[in-house]
Amino acid sequence: MVVCGLACWRCRWLLPLLLGLAIIMGIIALAGRGWLESESEPYVQQASLWESCTRGEEDLNWNCESLMDYAWGRAAAATYLVGFVILVICFALAVIAFSIEILRFNFVRGIGGLLFVVAAFQIIGLVIYPVKFTEDIPLTGDNMFSWAYGFGWASTVVVIGCAFFFCCLPNWEDEVLGNIKPTYYYSSPERAPYLN
Repeated sequence: MVVCGLACWRCRWLLPLLLGLAIIMGIIALAGRGWLESESEPYVQQASLWESCTRGEEDLNWNCESLMDYAWGRAAAATYLVGFVILVICFALAVIAFSIEILRFNFVRGIGGLLFVVAAFQIIGLVIYPVKFTEDIPLTGDNMFSWAYGFGWASTVVVIGCAFFFCCLPNWEDEVLGNIKPTYYYSSPERAPYLN
């Protein structure tokens, strides 16, 4: 029986796939209108990374105000967006690293370092937003930070996990490339009389 660990040749596309998942979650966070929402009816408050919208209890139309008018709104959007752009670059580098045999492990640790930078930018944006939003924007009713904000944090958690794996992966270069002889497990006839 051949033992194949988590870092086997067939599993080499798992990390770029996880980075692609983080990109998808980042797109949802950037485009989603559910960063902040009313917790229960009447739904009178809704916000995205870019704008805050309110309406009266009987009104059907949302009145929106751009968060880009606030310095903290621009800072939160810019830091999260910069992190997202670097994440897309890391994804492209990861695909290149795992496609071309010669380049594979030359810059894998560099990708891991860049992913830590991505996580730092995204965390800064995700912390600035709720702190300054609750200070500067008048909230109506019971509100919660909702699904799009959660996708932002989920993307960041996946990026942090991938960063650790990219930094540690060169330690198992031989296993990933298949340069180590397989280990076979067998038992001697004296220990397994039922095999006779």
